[in-house]
Amino acid sequence: MYVAESRSSKAPVAPATRPGRRAAAAVPGTVLVLGTVSLVTDVSSEMVSAVLPLYLLTGLGLSPLGFGLLDGIQNGFSALVRLAGGHLADRRGADGAPRHKAVAAAGYGLSALCKPLLLLVHTVPLIGAVLAVDRTGKGLRTAPRDAMISLATEPAHRGRAFGVHRAMDTAGALLGPLTAFLVLRLAGGPLLADGGEQHGYNAVFTVSACVALLGVLVLLLFVPSRIQADETSTAAPGLRDGLALLRLPGLRRLALCAVLLGLTTVSDSFLYLLVQRRLGLATDLFPLLPLGTAAAFLLLAVPLGALADRIGRRRLFLAGHGVLLLAYGLLLSPLSGLPVVVCVLVLHGGFYAATDGVLAAAAADAVPEEQRGAGLALVGTGQALARFACSLAFGALWSAVGGTAALGWSAAALACCVAGASFVLREPDSPTDAEVPS
Repeated sequence: MYVAESRSSKAPVAPATRPGRRAAAAVPGTVLVLGTVSLVTDVSSEMVSAVLPLYLLTGLGLSPLGFGLLDGIQNGFSALVRLAGGHLADRRGADGAPRHKAVAAAGYGLSALCKPLLLLVHTVPLIGAVLAVDRTGKGLRTAPRDAMISLATEPAHRGRAFGVHRAMDTAGALLGPLTAFLVLRLAGGPLLADGGEQHGYNAVFTVSACVALLGVLVLLLFVPSRIQADETSTAAPGLRDGLALLRLPGLRRLALCAVLLGLTTVSDSFLYLLVQRRLGLATDLFPLLPLGTAAAFLLLAVPLGALADRIGRRRLFLAGHGVLLLAYGLLLSPLSGLPVVVCVLVLHGGFYAATDGVLAAAAADAVPEEQRGAGLALVGTGQALARFACSLAFGALWSAVGGTAALGWSAAALACCVAGASFVLREPDSPTDAEVPS
């Protein structure tokens, strides 16, 4: 369990286990609880996300450009807040233990508080402020949550542990829109988009608030409150110490590659638009595209996480971007039809399964335990800001030369970055990555 972790940043020796219990040892109970928290919270968040574009654009009259700018600013702000969350989580409390759980609980609590506030605000500026607070909560909780996962798990099994967590998180992303759909059907009556009333959206926001509160309660009640303090390190790391982690060669190379690859990763929304337009998908099926990616992510996250533990996390991280290149290639090819749509979505979900949790596991290998939150935040923030910049650049390029040409340029840039990242990450930096079976 999380409370009984090792006291040093060195990889502990795995305890002897019976063959029948190897899987249980690979995924500690703390990881399963954190996965449950993420599942429940994602159900709540995706309920709101599923109805929010319709609510803002059609119901309240916000322009697409305004919505895109609002969403982009919130995502960029969330990425910056992640640095603060990682730094605060690594600072020790009065008991000498890091405050990972406390900071994560504050982040989940902020997001839960935002759901009932949506019942009270009905103007675009106020809704924007509430959503900004929600993104702040997401930014605060991400790094300490991932730090707890990494500290609760033996280094040799971190890929599998992050895969399990991401699979549970993605299950919530699948259940959220379906739950919102059922709530709207049960609430009855026309929506604002149909000249109706607010109560259909209010029902979604109310149920979402209750579900978010449940996630916070699971975290507070079932996640252990502290790590056994590292007696060899009593000083609280400062913000400069967190930024100084980039002096570590392994973390610096990993962060650089995450940023470069993020700069050439087309956002999900643009990819789905290209799928719909290039492959002739019916417009009414467009909302189902994210569910296809999420389903593939859910099915592949655990096996690919385990594969990363065997062949090396950075190697699978690069391979995942190769899978994304295949998806781009299908979109650029003359092929069309439903089978191609399915292949693109499976490849897209496989890309996330091979990179999302795997990157966090690889970053954890390169960071000492006492600064685990800050190190994970550095890598995650760099990648998130790079993807935000890619969205702005791709949108501008699409406006200038068209979506297909923009994707072609992005695919070429991604191929160059994958080749460059393969060169940068060619040598292992950690015992886990070095132990690759022949």
